[in-house]
Amino acid sequence: MTTTKLLKTAGLVAVLAYASSASAQDDSQLVINGEIEMITEVATQDYIGGLKTAYSGWRFRNSDMQAMQLDDFENPAAIAVDEGLASWSKVDGSEGKSCASCHEDLEASMAGVRAVYPKWNEEAGAVMTLASQINNCRTEQMGAEAWKYDGTEMTGMEAVISLQSRGMPVNVAVDGPAHDAWLKGEEIYYTRYGQLELSCANCHEDNADNYIRADHLSQGQINGFPAFRLKTGGLVQVQNRFKGCIRDTRAETFKPGSEEFVALELYVASRGNGLSVEAPSVRP
Repeated sequence: MTTTKLLKTAGLVAVLAYASSASAQDDSQLVINGEIEMITEVATQDYIGGLKTAYSGWRFRNSDMQAMQLDDFENPAAIAVDEGLASWSKVDGSEGKSCASCHEDLEASMAGVRAVYPKWNEEAGAVMTLASQINNCRTEQMGAEAWKYDGTEMTGMEAVISLQSRGMPVNVAVDGPAHDAWLKGEEIYYTRYGQLELSCANCHEDNADNYIRADHLSQGQINGFPAFRLKTGGLVQVQNRFKGCIRDTRAETFKPGSEEFVALELYVASRGNGLSVEAPSVRP
């Protein structure tokens, strides 16, 4: 190991202070509104290397933050959900349509949708995320302009759609035509980036349940996204979070909606197959 790499490694070790006293392996249970039971711990699939058990990010939070997800009236993401509901019924574009025009019954038509995205789209010949599918509907069905991939409107709509799958197990497909994208996402997950030469796995696999300064590192599961981040005071989309993580390594990041981030989202989602959809969750 070169001196430079040794110093970088030492710097990382120095800030990884100690394992949490409120370990992710405790028996905390997430039951929303006293009735929606969430699966926050599940054995990973055989195709996931380096991780035997998947834990929801909720299991790594302190009790005060956990409590915000127990009751929808306490969840600060509620405002974004209300805004998303308004967008669902808003007519936009040249076709004079809203989302509700084609999907009148929100709960019935969107139940289970969030749980299977990202997924292969035969017509597009590519893996599509929920965000890219929303924009496809806007441009092709509504004749409306595409939203910014990780913008406020998109994130609010993702939250509304995700809410209809809350409690259902994540079940993204990684075989068939989606497999090449999954392999690309796996490669990105384990690639070291930036001046700090860190990969996703360095924090969320090698050091999950440790502290890096004041941050309690989770496994980086995305079953709770979009998530309300207390740090930024707003709802955050998963690829926006990817962008922030890569920037933290002092690297030039990929763009939300890029082929790289779509592949990464597919791979990371598959690491949490079986965990319940929690979105919109609350995260630090």
